[in-house]
Amino acid sequence: MAEVTPGRIQLMRVCFAALAFVTIFFHLLPLNSQASSWAPPDLIICLAMAWSLRRPDYVPVFILIPVLLIADLLFQRPPGLLTLLVVLGCEFLRARAQPQHETPFVAEWLSVALVIIAITLLNRLTLSLFTIPRAPLSLSVIEMFATIAAYPLVALFSQSLLGVRKLSAAEAEILEARK
Repeated sequence: MAEVTPGRIQLMRVCFAALAFVTIFFHLLPLNSQASSWAPPDLIICLAMAWSLRRPDYVPVFILIPVLLIADLLFQRPPGLLTLLVVLGCEFLRARAQPQHETPFVAEWLSVALVIIAITLLNRLTLSLFTIPRAPLSLSVIEMFATIAAYPLVALFSQSLLGVRKLSAAEAEILEARK
């Protein structure tokens, strides 16, 4: 188990931003010039939620907002809308996370799925309300389900390869004492 040190926390914050930017880079590569009938999962949302639930100190709001805002700008989405919704979703999940009690993964996945569904619906509702052009409903639904389906893989990747595990009760106390 990795020790909770300020250096490790800073390293993991940089790692989160780097993973997000690598995801953005590969998403923007012009690999196929034809329109697709499916939408890939939003791995940045999965990553943000997995890390917010497991190690909220690795993805504070001051890291999350710029990363998501840059993604909005590069993906030509309305700047700030999806950023706001994802930050609110991550904060909701973060507030519900209990480091002292081990939550079964299925319950975690269900709560993340509900938050992703809420984000998708609120995003489409807001875009409709302000008559902003949006993707077809079928693509939004496919992306939503793909993101929900990708969450376990992102959580497994984060835990097994990057060491982003849930805080133990002792680690939570150490972090609270440092605040």
